[in-house]
Amino acid sequence: MTGDIFPAVMADLFDGPARGVVVDSPPGAGKSTLVVRAARHIAATGEPLAVVAQTNEQVDDLVANLAAAAPELPVGRLSAQGYVPVARISGHPNVQVDSAVAGLGGCRVIIGTAAKWATLTEGSWPWAIVDEAYQMRSDALLRVAGRFERTLFVGDPGQLDPFSTVETERWAGLSWDPQLSAVAVLLRHNPHVPVHRLPVSWRLPATAAPVVSKAFYPFTGFTSGTTREERSMEFATRAFGASPLDATLATAAATGWALHELPARHSMRTDTEVAKACALLALRLLERGAVAVSEKAPGGAPVGPQRIAIGTAHRDQAAAVRHYLPEHSGITVDTANRLQGREYDVTIVWHPLSGRRDATAFHLEAGRLCVLASRHRHACVAVARAGIAELLDAHPSTGRMYLNEVVKFPDGWEANQAVMSHLDQHRVVAS
Repeated sequence: MTGDIFPAVMADLFDGPARGVVVDSPPGAGKSTLVVRAARHIAATGEPLAVVAQTNEQVDDLVANLAAAAPELPVGRLSAQGYVPVARISGHPNVQVDSAVAGLGGCRVIIGTAAKWATLTEGSWPWAIVDEAYQMRSDALLRVAGRFERTLFVGDPGQLDPFSTVETERWAGLSWDPQLSAVAVLLRHNPHVPVHRLPVSWRLPATAAPVVSKAFYPFTGFTSGTTREERSMEFATRAFGASPLDATLATAAATGWALHELPARHSMRTDTEVAKACALLALRLLERGAVAVSEKAPGGAPVGPQRIAIGTAHRDQAAAVRHYLPEHSGITVDTANRLQGREYDVTIVWHPLSGRRDATAFHLEAGRLCVLASRHRHACVAVARAGIAELLDAHPSTGRMYLNEVVKFPDGWEANQAVMSHLDQHRVVAS
């Protein structure tokens, strides 16, 4: 489906009246494929291209993907001083790495983080691509936008908002609020900029796409690119025991979702019982010999530790989960912020509202739950203490409203209610 909109996107970028084009992408809709294809298309004109990503991990991924897709294309990795190329890009002879643009003079495409591009004091480029544009703060765009003649902005509007360590209330409601995403401010000041949308998720299975679409993309819904028959999860050891762990995994394999529910209790943020349950579910999944059947592997592919992720809201929760895993388990355990853009066969989610006495704006953030619930190709297991539905009912959204502030949809409280309503249908009580 990426190819369906690609000609229109390129037509607007090359010949449209606006200097920018926005492409919205739901989780797993082929955003990275679109960026690589656009980069190759622009590079074919012979003119230089700048690509802006938000993290070093994203930059390395883009460099590796583009270098592999176009081995004849000289690609530059604009880095910080002392950067050591990671394995996935060091093996490509068409990749150069340097901390200065001058050292990448022979490269048709230069890729770097927004922070690195902002350090440049001179130079301009006729073309640019901003990847994960909804993760970019508007002030970061302001520092680099003047160097680019025409820019393609690609990102997922349902993911986490840009992060700031300072209070931003003083700018709330202003059209140039630096806490807003680059795309939000761009469109407020340039309503004529064309917006295209990728309508299909190739990551999320048919069991997940309707749930995620309804909860987090109510006005720009999407569908799954695969059918229920094309995706399934089986186990080498077919006979499940009677334990709650086995019951949860059986439910997840059969329906794509499971809620592993612990007894209701107000708990510390690093709830040891939840942390242990997350770890044990992942280890049990490996012990049962999970096999993922999909359009990519019709004969089935083992779900190894590298294909499993445990997602949390806080870093100390991730550390608590790691305590219950073998030191070199290979299982990814990280926060929603760091899991953005990544993909796994199975994800285990420590629900942000588990065991809480209140529902703060941080824990109700729609983007956080969206990231956690949309990383999987086969199944998502939520781990939580009972009582989240009652907690939500007792804490409706009461955040401050500001004049001229753009209201973001969906509302975090409503999104959490929608997801919990679905998870309730796949509950396994763990006594």
